Amino acid sequence: MTNQNPELTKNYIIQLLAQLTIDYQNSKLERQAIAHQLPVSETEFTLLEEIELLTTDIRGYGSQIKARGYIENPQQAIEQLKQKRVFDVPSISQLYLHNSHEYENIKSYLRMLDYLRLLILEYLTSQ
Repeated sequence: MTNQNPELTKNYIIQLLAQLTIDYQNSKLERQAIAHQLPVSETEFTLLEEIELLTTDIRGYGSQIKARGYIENPQQAIEQLKQKRVFDVPSISQLYLHNSHEYENIKSYLRMLDYLRLLILEYLTSQ
């Protein structure tokens, strides 16, 4: 999706926000299993905390676009979104590498969250 109509991209963002809400709810059991089964790493944040941080930031930007059609400080948002690559987070990449057939709902959620990040970047750069 490059050089799309900003209004069309905004509509995709709104649809994706709704789908992510459903996907997040569908991943509840997997998140509980992760909390109990996966070892707590010695990093600053656990896997679930990393997911929550990304969710808050990325969906927060999407919600601003949905509600207002713009984001305050778009250049700052662009820089943050460029740095918040979901699969660059070590604990998330570990989830993919070491649990190939497990946690499919949370993996789907993470893929969609990263797609939302890319759509928001596209929307902001087309403004």
